[in-house]
Amino acid sequence: MSGALEISRLGAQGDGIADTPKGQVFVPFTLPGEKVTASVHKDRADLIAVLEASPERVEPPCRHFGICGGCALQHMEDGAYRAWKRSKVMQTLASKHIEADVGELVPCAPETRRRVVFTARRTERAMLLGYNQAFSHNIVAIEECPITLPAIVDRLDDLREVAAAICTTAKPFRMTVTHTASGLDIAAEESGRLEDAERRRAVDLAIARGLARLSIDGEIIVEPKKPVVMMGDVAVSPPPGGFLQAVEAAEAAMAEIAAAHVAKSKKVVDLFSGSGAFALRLARRSEVHAVEGDAAALASLERGFRFGEGLKRVTTERRDLFRRPLTFKELNLYDGLVFDPPRAGAEEQSKQIARSDIPKVAAVSCNPVTLARDLRILIDGGYQLKSVTPLDQFLWSPHVEAVALLEKPRKRR
Repeated sequence: MSGALEISRLGAQGDGIADTPKGQVFVPFTLPGEKVTASVHKDRADLIAVLEASPERVEPPCRHFGICGGCALQHMEDGAYRAWKRSKVMQTLASKHIEADVGELVPCAPETRRRVVFTARRTERAMLLGYNQAFSHNIVAIEECPITLPAIVDRLDDLREVAAAICTTAKPFRMTVTHTASGLDIAAEESGRLEDAERRRAVDLAIARGLARLSIDGEIIVEPKKPVVMMGDVAVSPPPGGFLQAVEAAEAAMAEIAAAHVAKSKKVVDLFSGSGAFALRLARRSEVHAVEGDAAALASLERGFRFGEGLKRVTTERRDLFRRPLTFKELNLYDGLVFDPPRAGAEEQSKQIARSDIPKVAAVSCNPVTLARDLRILIDGGYQLKSVTPLDQFLWSPHVEAVALLEKPRKRR
């Protein structure tokens, strides 16, 4: 059914919301105050035309906008876009009755994404490489991407060639491409099993195209040059397909905020440490104990520490913090704490932190909802929330990061 709708606000995923007699209708690529015509299917609609445009509407910079599922808000003026992302954090904290000094959004520049996940599939005509269309398994082939480093976009032909060389399945597969100081690091998943001859061709192609590393399902096929990323001034080689903050500048900004908060701490514990984005920077001033469940990530952190210069002592511990969080007694060995959990947050670990007497805590999050839940636990445990800084790392998407700084008066031991 098609009809006219008036958009009143934006939803959490960046879709415009129209209030109708039958309830809310979500209309992608629209803005508050706009009048549009759309084809409505239950509570969602496909935009047909904008009848009255918002003054905040701008021309999207990418010709794939509205087709690929990567960006939801390229059509929104930058100031309004930043204010909306900041308001997402504020509203989520308010929903947990948390009063906070929320700073201005730390922006993300275009053409800075260093880690991109493509979907690839072999077709009768060619190798298809791109992003999945929103709410669909369709792959949108891309020739440009204004959020991604040119060093990756300029190599799309090479990436399609590599995808074709390693593909032995008719099914779509994922290909994570990371730009490193030593070249592109490609990690494929479920691209199929390579026979010996196919493996040799893939190795020859990777070397010929100057790749740093090619891996499939965690197995390194060839590594002509060890991939290197800088965490502060420490060189780290992350594991194949391992987690890495998508934008280098965003990682540096989050680490700088957290490190400044615990700068006077002699001993800091870094929970969910990954490959050391925070720990190796914190070690400039403090002894650090890094705790992480992934063995490969910890090994990368340890190698970075061993070859780093001017660092204080760094120790590591492999531990599943969801099943076995550090207890408050263990935490009381430290006077500073940084934690950066996955999107699910750190509910059980937060309960132990709340019982501890660590005076300085920096909570880093990629999900305002679980951040608010965890902050509520810490505040109820006696912590005072000093500030929250929202950061943009996934440009023109609904995702927003945040760093929250907390303090608790230290008890005498």
